[in-house]
Amino acid sequence: MNETAVCVGTFTAVKTLWEVRIHKINEELQKEKEFRQKSAGRLLLVWEERAALAKLKEKVINEDGRAILRIEEEEWKTLPSCLLKLAHLQEWQLHRTSLQKIPHFIGRFHSLVVLDLSRNSIESVPKEIGQLTSLQELLLSYNRIKFVPKEISNCINLERLELAVNRSICDLPPQLSDLKKLSHIDLCMNQFTSIPSALLNMSNLEWLDMGGNKLQELPDAIDRMEKLHTLWLQRNEITSLPETIGNMRNLSTLVLSNNKLQTIPACMKDMTSLRFVNFRDNPLELEVTLPPCENEEEEEQQEMFGIEFMHVYIQESLKKTGNVESSTSGPSPVINASE
Repeated sequence: MNETAVCVGTFTAVKTLWEVRIHKINEELQKEKEFRQKSAGRLLLVWEERAALAKLKEKVINEDGRAILRIEEEEWKTLPSCLLKLAHLQEWQLHRTSLQKIPHFIGRFHSLVVLDLSRNSIESVPKEIGQLTSLQELLLSYNRIKFVPKEISNCINLERLELAVNRSICDLPPQLSDLKKLSHIDLCMNQFTSIPSALLNMSNLEWLDMGGNKLQELPDAIDRMEKLHTLWLQRNEITSLPETIGNMRNLSTLVLSNNKLQTIPACMKDMTSLRFVNFRDNPLELEVTLPPCENEEEEEQQEMFGIEFMHVYIQESLKKTGNVESSTSGPSPVINASE
């Protein structure tokens, strides 16, 4: 009995020892396999980054002494970190690439002067954008952006900002008024219901497009944009214009087509800088017909709802309200007053 017990005990001990050894061997083999997979993965990643970098370098051109990354209609949903090796770039032009995200390392491209990512699928703008203090143009039209970060106000050299046709932006951070060099802003085809206060406080703003929004009125303080020379407000829901619009002495182009205007304020007759206006497709109370032209050349140059129309409309509107006497000289416009 004792000999049998010893044999069984010895066999069990040997079996346990072998099982432990086999387990350790399997663990070592598994670790070696994982190490090889990780090494292969790292090698693959390195190879992919090198291939991507080589591909990106092919897209870099020099134009007017500026290093430009230009990619058109080629899918790049994300931008690889190897792009940092091209930190000397001064301009990005990436159009129709299906880009979904501006990389957070964008702030390390301190030489960027123009960032043009129009016509992509970008949904947000990272706060690191504010680190681009040399940036002069930020062009992000035709994307899916919903929110404009206040950090853009740190781009102290910004002159041009385009956020058109994002379809969801409804406001701007007030800090943007700190951008003293900003002169051109395009916000058309979004969801603005009023002109943001940030714009009213931009004393150097010269060009503004807010067409295709949901504006119902213009603020009385609109004349604070003293240097504004071009204002596009087509396809909104504006029902009237404030008297203060007459104080905008530098305004030369004003587009108000496809709104809900019922009249044109008399103060606009004194806006001597106006060279182009458009009141087409508004439910104006008076139906004014311009005097006939003397020749075909004048007829071709006549704008049916332009400057001449505006002055005639104001004149007839004042006549109707009894503020001026009817003129007895020159051809009289045809007018139908809606009672």
